[in-house]
Amino acid sequence: MQNVIIGTAGHIDHGKTTLIKALTGHDTDTLKEEKERGITINLGFTYFDLPSKRRAGIVDVPGHEKFIKNMLAGVSGIDIFLLVIAADEGIMPQTEEHLNILKLLDIKKGIVVLTKIDIVDKNWLDYVIDDVKSYLQSTPFKDSPIIPVSSYTREGLDVLVKTIDEMTLEMEDRDILTDFRLPIDRVFTVSGFGTVVTGTLISGTISIGDECEVYTKGIKGKVRNIQVHEKDVDRAYAGQRVALNISGIKKEEVERGDVVARVGALENSMLIDCKLTYLESAPRSLKNRDRIKLYHGTKEVIGRVVLLDREELIPGESTFVQFRLEEPIAARRGDKYIIRTYSPMVTIGGGTILEPNAEKHKQYDNKVIEELLMKEKGDSKEIVEKTIEKFSSQYPNYNDLSKLIGRGIDKLNEILKSLEKEGKIYSFDLGTEIVYVHATYIESIKRESYKILSDYHKNNPLKYGMNKEEFKNKVFKQNTKAKIVDNLFNILENDIIDINTKYVKLKEFNIKLNKRQEEIKQKILNILNEAMLAPPKLDTIIEGFGREKEMAKSIINLLIEQEELIKVDSDYCILDKYIKEAKDVAISMLDKKGEIITSEFRDALNISRKYAVMILEYFDSIKFTKRVDDKRVLY
Repeated sequence: MQNVIIGTAGHIDHGKTTLIKALTGHDTDTLKEEKERGITINLGFTYFDLPSKRRAGIVDVPGHEKFIKNMLAGVSGIDIFLLVIAADEGIMPQTEEHLNILKLLDIKKGIVVLTKIDIVDKNWLDYVIDDVKSYLQSTPFKDSPIIPVSSYTREGLDVLVKTIDEMTLEMEDRDILTDFRLPIDRVFTVSGFGTVVTGTLISGTISIGDECEVYTKGIKGKVRNIQVHEKDVDRAYAGQRVALNISGIKKEEVERGDVVARVGALENSMLIDCKLTYLESAPRSLKNRDRIKLYHGTKEVIGRVVLLDREELIPGESTFVQFRLEEPIAARRGDKYIIRTYSPMVTIGGGTILEPNAEKHKQYDNKVIEELLMKEKGDSKEIVEKTIEKFSSQYPNYNDLSKLIGRGIDKLNEILKSLEKEGKIYSFDLGTEIVYVHATYIESIKRESYKILSDYHKNNPLKYGMNKEEFKNKVFKQNTKAKIVDNLFNILENDIIDINTKYVKLKEFNIKLNKRQEEIKQKILNILNEAMLAPPKLDTIIEGFGREKEMAKSIINLLIEQEELIKVDSDYCILDKYIKEAKDVAISMLDKKGEIITSEFRDALNISRKYAVMILEYFDSIKFTKRVDDKRVLY
């Protein structure tokens, strides 16, 4: 790839502009107000040459929340992002919003750059790195490299440049054979030349003398001069930062958000059909006909959203929508977009344009939904989905799917991500591999789990639930990997089951004790509450109920399963609240001395040595402490 555009992202004052100056020698803050306030307001542009001799254009975007629209105008055409996070502050609100934008725009490749490492110590830096890794785990960018740098001492900059260079080798070439398109991000006048527009050429090739049209204005002109990185050229290619001098166009007639393209190549539209992914972080549900701000390319436009199959969209959900805009845009099928709330302005979602020149639709029109589904789905996608559905019980990974499909599928990774976003498949990251299962398989696991637990509750009305390991053995194949089981458990727990330390039950199941059973339960709890950390033996408690001792035994077992009672020894139980108090005492001792001496623990709790030893041995058994000679230390 000969041309690459790098874009910054990140919170205000995290060092984006300073980093670019360190990389390129150029200051992208050119406005007087930017220099006075020390913040980036408008987009900044520069370039530098990579070791491989590729020339990388850089777009510097503002980090302040007030200038998100400027950020969106700059980030839409980039190939690689640099997510800049200050090591002294870590992840901040605009870090998260910018990351959501990158995800929604489907910008896949990027590097996390930890700046200002010269002002933090190593322990803090390690903590921030771990925090960033943990945050990225739930995003498409979990494998993005994290590179600590200092723009002042230049530590880490060589590694960053080398990583950028290597990343460009993995990128797909831009499409230079289709019609040229250049979303405009700046317009100005050059004395003696006239109107100049700049932007990232996102597709095609443009040459001096080409006829062009400015959409959505409908103004036609001819390319008189082209500059790429401040040098005159005869031709510019997709993936380059380009300045065009266009004859026949006045500065006042053009603005950011317009698009330069071949005459007749695009069509203005105020109705677009889209697939919308609504962010989980959205502050509220999206209601039909809500007013929004839509960002496409470098354009910001106000409109209303029509939910085609519902009245309300919950955060985290996706659906088909029609945007009815207050002014036209010029788009192509497959383009990405972002939406923000009208007031206050918050990024809430985005997705793909399925029909850029739509007709007005009514809600709940099945024909429209089917047509959009067809436009969204391709043959390759359907093959991948059906293959996963058929082989879900074998938990296929990427290589398995490539073989099972039997013929080449373009962009398999993108198809898998898309299917997961739509809720049709689930992916489980096992560390060494990612495996895939279909939603119908998950539903079958849910049905099987429901039946097993329903039968168990019916036959054991006074038991909290089934032993977790017994449940696993009944539901899952014996050779199923533990991490797969853990992922499936998480899904079940979100939907139909409750899990505690050892037992599993249906969410809807609750034990119903009769009046006498409640009396026995309360009496047991009273005995143990009065005894605190020095309880009588369980046999002694049970024998005290005479002919009802079997009932008492069952209720004690229930209280243990519900974790109200903690079985610290084969013969003794203690109320959970007192075990927690004992644990707090142990933690305090460990904090002060790094060890627990039995006699001091006994005195602190005002109990006999017998009970102190028993409680400490319980702490050993749960791997909270461990015994070293006659003392305890943290496990």
